[in-house]
Amino acid sequence: MHQITVQGLKVDVVRKNIKNLHLGVYPPNGRVRVAAPLLVNDEAVRMAVIARLGWIKRQQVKFTVQEREPQHEYVNGESHYFLGNRYLLNIVEDSPSGKVDIRNKKRIDLYVRSNSDSAQRERIMLNWYRAHLRGTIPLLIEKWEKILGVQIADWGIKQMKTKWGACNIQKRRIWINLELAKKSEPCLEYIVAHEMMHLLERHHNARFLELMNKFMPSWKQHRAELNRAPLGHVDWEY
Repeated sequence: MHQITVQGLKVDVVRKNIKNLHLGVYPPNGRVRVAAPLLVNDEAVRMAVIARLGWIKRQQVKFTVQEREPQHEYVNGESHYFLGNRYLLNIVEDSPSGKVDIRNKKRIDLYVRSNSDSAQRERIMLNWYRAHLRGTIPLLIEKWEKILGVQIADWGIKQMKTKWGACNIQKRRIWINLELAKKSEPCLEYIVAHEMMHLLERHHNARFLELMNKFMPSWKQHRAELNRAPLGHVDWEY
């Protein structure tokens, strides 16, 4: 990947074995990225960016005014999300168990030691999120293996800043973003299916879109929810 400047706008350019040029503007700061076919030169990329400058600027403005999830301090009254719902955090001290409970559909009780700091509290929450995904993802993989006629050799969960998921086609391994525990279950299923779909088509091209439309007609609705504030932090290239 390298960078070019178009009328003062910095643009990341990555070349792939694809047929069409894809331009994306990414939250949270409006980063511009172009995925270009291998034989398309920088001048052609520059002209494509110029042709869509108005659209790029409008997308960047949206990101500057978009509500964002604040940095968590893990104190009483903070907003936290789970399965697409917002909860208020309630700290229960003097508890060695380090567990998390949802109470009354409004609050998340976080059980901690009295001298715990924000990093320790965050670790408990992230482990809770991870445990939920570990219990859910295998069922979704099994479901979509049957639908798509593919097999996953391995899968994992990790925190990613710019992707909801990833697929290593050679190793037949998918990665799921830990942040998806905060989103609704249809969103999680969409990402699992999306990454598994890459075992049928490597690139985000017309065939990939045809497969998504065939096997998950509601995928655009789920993508829109994924990118909705305050938890949206990534977009796809098509």
